[in-house]
Amino acid sequence: MRAGNENEHQRRGAVNKAMGKMFEQRLDGAFAYYETHGMAIVEKTPEPIRAYKDLKDGRFLAVYTKKAQPDYKGVIKGGRAVMIEAKFTLTDRFTQDRVTPGQAEYMTKNEALGARCYVIVGFVAGGVYRIPWSVWSNMKDHFGRKYVKETDLQGYRVKTAKNGALLVLH
Repeated sequence: MRAGNENEHQRRGAVNKAMGKMFEQRLDGAFAYYETHGMAIVEKTPEPIRAYKDLKDGRFLAVYTKKAQPDYKGVIKGGRAVMIEAKFTLTDRFTQDRVTPGQAEYMTKNEALGARCYVIVGFVAGGVYRIPWSVWSNMKDHFGRKYVKETDLQGYRVKTAKNGALLVLH
């Protein structure tokens, strides 16, 4: 890779990471809204890591200790479990393989036990969509291909509360 291409790749990566973090903060705000209103408790799933080298100043090197799980887990009022994988993109499409095989297996098993499982996707234009796991995992059957564009997802669009919170569980 040439230096110019490498710099552009790094810049895009940094922008995507920052936008993804902002998207995650919007979701955190949504889940705080649901908890405040006594409708659900949904929390970010911590990454399963093990530190193996102390670098001082609160920094360390670590390795993942098991397969990644969905980004958020919780309980909706009435006792039903909910699992959410959150994704954000600067492009015009999401490919099905953005959910890892380990996450897919976890979502499928939990959905079979009665959990409500979703992939929540955000696009740079601001649209946010909640796709049921049964639709995401069978994307080819539902959309005719293993990727979706924002125009494919209008029936799954997430509404916003008057205070700006995403109504991802409505």
